[in-house]
Amino acid sequence: MEARGTPNSAAKTTVATYGNYAEAERAVDFLSDKGFPVERIAIVGTGLKTVEQVAGRLTTGRAAIAGGTQGATLGLLFALLFGLFFEAPEFFGLLLYGLIAGALFGAAFSALGQAAQRGRRDFASVRGMQAERYEVQAEHEFSAQAKQLLLELEESSS
Repeated sequence: MEARGTPNSAAKTTVATYGNYAEAERAVDFLSDKGFPVERIAIVGTGLKTVEQVAGRLTTGRAAIAGGTQGATLGLLFALLFGLFFEAPEFFGLLLYGLIAGALFGAAFSALGQAAQRGRRDFASVRGMQAERYEVQAEHEFSAQAKQLLLELEESSS
């Protein structure tokens, strides 16, 4: 018997193809609602590509602000944990120190890191993977039943 969360390696057959993940998810949800053993299903993204969405221009100043914010958060977290576990006498002073020190160190390191780039990457971006299509695949012995049920879904959508 397989452990939960491990992919089933049985041979699968494509029973439907969709243009986006939400449609494939809806199809599997429909199969589940109809009592189909969905543990016999896989959603497979094919035609994967990397998409990098540019969020905006990144200057040394903006890098310092972002780094300062992250540093302040991290400094505050460490000060909070230190203060709680070691019972610091000046708890609020420790929090303030962690906030300020974290912000200064974060801002300095981020600004220096951005300046060291020397204009080679003056933009911020978010990378992600995207699939061109999503296939709903079922183990071979369940594929005919899955196709039949998904035909009902298509007919009800029309």
